[in-house]
Amino acid sequence: MAPDLLSRIVVDPAICFGKPIIHGHRIWVSLILGYLAEWWTVEAIIDEFPGIELDDIRACIAYGARLADMRFADLDDVA
Repeated sequence: MAPDLLSRIVVDPAICFGKPIIHGHRIWVSLILGYLAEWWTVEAIIDEFPGIELDDIRACIAYGARLADMRFADLDDVA
């Protein structure tokens, strides 16, 4: 995964409550991933959010892939 792709994603506690966003926008990574999960096309997302680019969407996917590769403890199972 190209590090420059992930540089398009920003996490700043002062912006959007610290949610990961596309750099220069207040568009959440989770929003883009949700649209993709709902079968929106990349073209439809770009039309809906002027100013974002194909690489921004690829960065969102890469960010999601990076998160899915991490280990998390399920806190509901902790006694």
